[in-house]
Amino acid sequence: MQSLQEKASEWSGVAPGDAFAIDDTNLFETLGGIQPFIDLSTNFYNRVYEDEEEWFRSIFANSRKEDAIQNQYEFFVQRMGGPPLYSQRKGHPALIARHRPFPVTHEAAERWLHHMHQALDSTQNIGPESKTKMMNFFRHTAFFLVAGNEMTKQAQPPCKHAASKSAAVSDD
Repeated sequence: MQSLQEKASEWSGVAPGDAFAIDDTNLFETLGGIQPFIDLSTNFYNRVYEDEEEWFRSIFANSRKEDAIQNQYEFFVQRMGGPPLYSQRKGHPALIARHRPFPVTHEAAERWLHHMHQALDSTQNIGPESKTKMMNFFRHTAFFLVAGNEMTKQAQPPCKHAASKSAAVSDD
């Protein structure tokens, strides 16, 4: 059975070495601190909340945009070499568990990545090499979450109502 990382690499087309190239340098320092991450997350969520696809916007409907921006930039800062802002405020990132309530599908991952790519391209003060490293990490991580979502669904036992319905159908 493939690991989540192997599935993420297969589905994303990003090799682990490229996905984790963000660890080769401290991007927090390279980018000059927190502001580029705030700008990127703001730019990204402005796009997400204005997406023309209702199914995609609805994924974020129960989240305040300001909270989503803060959660994302704090995670990015922490993951890319800065202070542990996210963990200090919310605990361990636990990405799969935190994304469990959402429909993390291949289609949703691609839509998320579409907006992230546009946000990266239009965010000032992030150089081309950093953008490439970040996009590889984002692409791999998006499909890591898809793989985690699928694994979680497979591991859940069917609900008792489904079992009783199938028993009722077989009694007929």
